[in-house]
Amino acid sequence: MDIALFPKDCSESLTAALAVAGIDAVGVEAIDSRAADMAGDWSLLVVELGDEPMKRLRHIEELAGDTGLPVLVVAEAAQFALLEKARGMMDLIVHPPDPAELGLRVRRLVMASVDDDVLRFGDLILNLLTYQAMLDGEAIDLTFMEYELLRFFVEHKGRVWSREQLLSKVWGYDYYGGARTVDVHVRRLRAKLGEERAGWITTVRSVGYRFG
Repeated sequence: MDIALFPKDCSESLTAALAVAGIDAVGVEAIDSRAADMAGDWSLLVVELGDEPMKRLRHIEELAGDTGLPVLVVAEAAQFALLEKARGMMDLIVHPPDPAELGLRVRRLVMASVDDDVLRFGDLILNLLTYQAMLDGEAIDLTFMEYELLRFFVEHKGRVWSREQLLSKVWGYDYYGGARTVDVHVRRLRAKLGEERAGWITTVRSVGYRFG
């Protein structure tokens, strides 16, 4: 598991609890655009509110919104009231955390993110609950069918699919559009992925497309 910890100089009690729980976390100096660029390598962000709770809550909302990362907040019991309207927080644990509970909550959030709610490929993140797509920390504006096609590609990377198969799998058996529909959506996806990543979708001549 690749866990990011903010702030880097968090309390000794949190550091000790992570160590006892067997969790390796990389300390983050600041939550800014550089941190967002690295977020594709992380599975979870652990944030200790500490003595700057409002500032760190804003950071939580920004990074979670930009990356789709699950967030575990470590807070004093007296700070819980501040979290009632917080956006971007997925779980909460009281400070100082019990190592066993901390390990359980971290692993639960990571497994939920990896298995159920989020698809990742390189620096691409697809949030299956919110239908958000993030690329290198930036949101991609996709139509519903563009999202569904990209999702299908990520879920079935490495395999070649014909246009007819893609029409059936993504658009459904009741869709009567022709193969050109697939070509148009692939072209739009490549444009939105950008020049560096357009090659993720490969054209297999006389067959169809392969992703990855």
